[in-house]
Amino acid sequence: MMAKIVKGASFGGVVKYILDPQKQTNLLDSDGVRLKTIDTIAQSFETQRELNPRVSRPVGHISLDFSAQDRGKLTDQIMTRIAHDYMSRMGIVNTQFIIGRHHDKEHPHLHIAFNRIDNQGRTITDKNDRFRSEKICKELTEEYGLYFASGKENVKEHRLKEPDKTKYEIYNALKRAVPDCHNWQELSAQLQRDGIAVEFKMRSGTNEPQGVKFSKNGYHFNGSKVDKQFSYSKIDYQLNQNQQTDQSVKQFTSKRTDCFTDKPLNYFTEQSDSLSGLFSVPLSDNSATDPDEEAFRRAMQRKKKKGIRR
Repeated sequence: MMAKIVKGASFGGVVKYILDPQKQTNLLDSDGVRLKTIDTIAQSFETQRELNPRVSRPVGHISLDFSAQDRGKLTDQIMTRIAHDYMSRMGIVNTQFIIGRHHDKEHPHLHIAFNRIDNQGRTITDKNDRFRSEKICKELTEEYGLYFASGKENVKEHRLKEPDKTKYEIYNALKRAVPDCHNWQELSAQLQRDGIAVEFKMRSGTNEPQGVKFSKNGYHFNGSKVDKQFSYSKIDYQLNQNQQTDQSVKQFTSKRTDCFTDKPLNYFTEQSDSLSGLFSVPLSDNSATDPDEEAFRRAMQRKKKKGIRR
């Protein structure tokens, strides 16, 4: 289960999108709006927004997407319950909303439109909404026994729209580059070849980086938003590990090489000549005979002579 959160200024557009007949929509639930037509629903939202006209983006729009593997278990009733649980935990309560399920894609998904101006004219907070949403989605996925996706590798990138399309391009570039780089300079240069710019966020009053941002096609993403493994601290740790591993390999190779290269050049020539001379000595030359072998030969000769005397 995944959620995408969008905030806007016009209710008309989001209501038309959710209730578009081409999406094969089921209106699962609603509250506080007149359901006569699409226009009356949108007007209901617009009327309530006037309770707090200072809020420039009163439109809340959330899509909840589920794995295709859960299609069999996700009835309209279950999806409605999940939507309400999600809204309650996000603090989207005491306000107008509509919930519509679309059937235009292979995976189950629904859309929620809600008024960020509640029934008393207060603003429903969006503070840390994406962080809270991610946590809640994981909780609900586990509680409802839904399928946990294995990661970004299974995303159908050809179907993505901006800015998600660019974010996945950055994700793939980082996945290729980070294991092969030893420092930020190397990584930045490699990413630049893919059209990706790197910018650091410095700790207040210092030149010490504490965050990183990647930019491409006019879109900007903090490293942790691309993927948790690509936060500044995690990339920096991996680059240091790459550097230490490379140094260890070089030191090991250097030690192995030193066993052969710490001798003068003529050492190998002399040793080669010596070994060559050893095998060129005639077999009848006693000077090349091993002392132990000579002693053994004499002992055998004495035994042979004794045998003859007998």
